[in-house]
Amino acid sequence: MSHLDNIFIQVRARLQSEGVKLWEEPYYSEDLGSIEGALENLAKEYSNIMGFDLCRCKFILTELQENALRKLAARREYSSTGLATFKVRRIDKHSGATMVDIKCDLNSLGSDLQAAIAEKLQMPNAEHVKCIAAGRVVSSNASLADQLLRNNQQLIVIVGDGDNSGEALYERINRIKADVQAVVSSQNRLIEMEDQNGSPVFLPPAENRALLLGLGFCEKARAAMLREDYEEALLLLLEADQSFATCDSQFLESVDNYALLNLDIVWCYLCLKNVTQLPDADRRLAVCGRNFRRSYGENFERLYSMKGKACPERALIMRLQLLQGVVMFHQNRRDEAFERFEAANILLRELKINGDQLALLVEMGFEPAEARLALRSCSGGSNIELAVQFIQERRQQLKDARKQSKAERALQRRLMRSSANDSDWVNPRSVCTLTEMGFESGLATVALQRSKNDLQKAVELLQTEADVLRAALPRNRVTSDQEKLLQLLQLGFKEDNSRVALENASNNIERAIESLLRAFQSEEELKETLERVGRLAGIEGQNWDGPSTSNASIGAQTAPPSPLIEAVMKHARSEIETYKAYERFNADISQNDMDYLDLPLVQEEKVLHEYLNLLQQ
Repeated sequence: MSHLDNIFIQVRARLQSEGVKLWEEPYYSEDLGSIEGALENLAKEYSNIMGFDLCRCKFILTELQENALRKLAARREYSSTGLATFKVRRIDKHSGATMVDIKCDLNSLGSDLQAAIAEKLQMPNAEHVKCIAAGRVVSSNASLADQLLRNNQQLIVIVGDGDNSGEALYERINRIKADVQAVVSSQNRLIEMEDQNGSPVFLPPAENRALLLGLGFCEKARAAMLREDYEEALLLLLEADQSFATCDSQFLESVDNYALLNLDIVWCYLCLKNVTQLPDADRRLAVCGRNFRRSYGENFERLYSMKGKACPERALIMRLQLLQGVVMFHQNRRDEAFERFEAANILLRELKINGDQLALLVEMGFEPAEARLALRSCSGGSNIELAVQFIQERRQQLKDARKQSKAERALQRRLMRSSANDSDWVNPRSVCTLTEMGFESGLATVALQRSKNDLQKAVELLQTEADVLRAALPRNRVTSDQEKLLQLLQLGFKEDNSRVALENASNNIERAIESLLRAFQSEEELKETLERVGRLAGIEGQNWDGPSTSNASIGAQTAPPSPLIEAVMKHARSEIETYKAYERFNADISQNDMDYLDLPLVQEEKVLHEYLNLLQQ
């Protein structure tokens, strides 16, 4: 931020406090235009009172007058033509900001606004334009009026630049969205929600999905922020915000995740040097502040009493106070801004760590993030032994919590499956494992149903409640259809697993196939199945409807019906793509569960000193 911007903020605030209207007489006349003499006198007055250079003061007054006249003209045009004018700021981290005026009917769709912006910025594809208004991405298929856009509103546009071209950014965001949705929707429960101690968090299925989507987007956004790719990070954070918006508001404001989302969005605004979203930044910081006070106490006394005054959460508090100070500075609340900056500065000094000690812990084999957090948490970072002890205790705490919550996670998986109407699903491999142990297949199936596929619990039930399980056996037990069993064998599934899957699916072969594929534990198994069934798809001239006699002889002469082959290949491909989506999702995600607290605070220190210097000018 420049010294000229600093003067601009103060002059604008003084004009507002004194009720000076530069677009009216004596400073402007419809007949004469801008009245130089009056502006010159006002510039001299402000220059003497505020101690600014006269030429700079006059330049700023002239610019403020021109801005006011443009807004006035836009209001008049809107009244006469219905066309709204938007002040659009294009984000470009290489060449700086580009400001353009875009005119569009408020009854038009968001796609029309995108097209107008793309034409103005000479972009070939309007779909690559991501437009943000009041902290929300403008939807392409809803009207601007329905999205509460208004005349003279300031917007920011992200199109990507340099290596991060508009097309590449657009495609990458869509790929990340698809991957997060695939991972969250997977029946294999590739990701689960837990608190900072490693214990599972249980929520109603729909709310659980929305939160997992939001948290997935937040994780990818945090990875982008580490690369200092704030355009991508901001778009992903706003996607997360939309997912969180479907959750209960009271719950959201009671957990740290939503506070951190708002804090990260405002941090991206700052890093993109975007002051046009100042009202949204103010609102989001207020949400974050309320959440922190509710969680940590009015003056963080609850946090300090639980974790001590050296807790790593101070880094989040420091960033919050810094951003609050920045917003207050731009609102010309300079005294309040200074107080926030001073509070942030005190925390920054406390959070400073010794670089040699950090390097020593890394040499000892600890990750930089956990080493930094440990040093900050142990007596101001002056004790290596305490830091090592902190890391080891933290690792053990997570290990114990995850071990204790194994049964609870089984319950969570049961709840999620129940919401998908497949709560009776039984893993055919587990049935075969139990029958190999000497238990009857029917009893094993009932035990697994009651234990929700927890093998150890099923064994306990079979050993202690066999009579109860036997009484629960269906009177007319379904036996596997031999022809359908043969088809599953020809598809490459094991006989015992196939028989159990058919019996549990009442001989519905498509459900049996889904059950068998769902029991696979790795991407490699799915790939082998896909290759094997793909070879079957190339078989021609076979008798697909021949009579069923010997498994071996028939298997050598026939192939399953093509719809079954297609069903297996489709489902296997879908499962493989889910695994690949998880690999892509996980590629740049930190494995440190406390990485959200690991702020190096290098950028924060630069921003703090920049604004403190501006306050002293």
